[in-house]
Amino acid sequence: MIDLSGVFLPVVTPFLPETGELDLSAMRDNLRGWSEFSIGGVVVAGTTGEAVLVDEDERLELVKAGREVLNQDILLTVGTGLESTRATVRLSRKVADEGADAVLVQPPAYYKGAMTPEALREHYLTVADDSPIPVIVYQAPLRMSTLDFPTGLVAELSKHENIVGIKDSRGKLELMGELVDQCQEGFQVLVGSGAMLYPALEVGAVGGIVAVGLMAPGGSCDLFEAYTAGRTAEAGRHQQRIGPVHNDIVAAIGVGGVKAALDLLGYRGGDPRPPILPPTEKTREKVREALVSGGLLNG
Repeated sequence: MIDLSGVFLPVVTPFLPETGELDLSAMRDNLRGWSEFSIGGVVVAGTTGEAVLVDEDERLELVKAGREVLNQDILLTVGTGLESTRATVRLSRKVADEGADAVLVQPPAYYKGAMTPEALREHYLTVADDSPIPVIVYQAPLRMSTLDFPTGLVAELSKHENIVGIKDSRGKLELMGELVDQCQEGFQVLVGSGAMLYPALEVGAVGGIVAVGLMAPGGSCDLFEAYTAGRTAEAGRHQQRIGPVHNDIVAAIGVGGVKAALDLLGYRGGDPRPPILPPTEKTREKVREALVSGGLLNG
């Protein structure tokens, strides 16, 4: 069984400013920097990685770059959720061939009305049957054009030996608690909000896939380690520091804000890929102020 405990970073995808193509050199540099911290793994081509704007072949290039620089003890998970079951299976097999350790699969949602629990069940079971590496279900934020999984459906999926966990980004602790209580023993729940990492651990999550960790990898990892060591007061103090950074940048601004923050912190973020517009100077100033307020950047 793959161990998903710890802090996972949903990494950004850097693009070359001249051409808009992948900046694989920047990707490698970022991964080297983040791997100096005690992260459990990274997620390539997730929401923060602009997955829906990245071609399938580009995802494979990102996986290759990640596998080149990451130690084997840092899990490499790749977003492979596409609109058809066939395409999701095909991409999952391809990223496995390139060295990915697991796949994160968001639900198909274009034909939202047709995505009944029965349709989703068959989709995920087929992907899990045919994927050579473990599958993590992705419950994306409900503000996005996506679907809400009934807890009973996730509990059913948790019985499949190749469906090992779920990233829950709904931001509701009571729903996360339901998943922990009702899913198969050993099924691993990951929180998707850096503002909730500490309380999620309290209700039984094993860790988190949190974008705030890109900006505060040390504080996020220290929070997890303090909590698992029983130093809950220390973990709570870390949460108080990183929570506002999540709220002010990840939640309030999104991918462009995270990338702008990384540029300020010495990583390589750059602009998002169109049609997402780059942040304005006013927005960049808000990002700077949030980093200073969070103790991540000198004033």
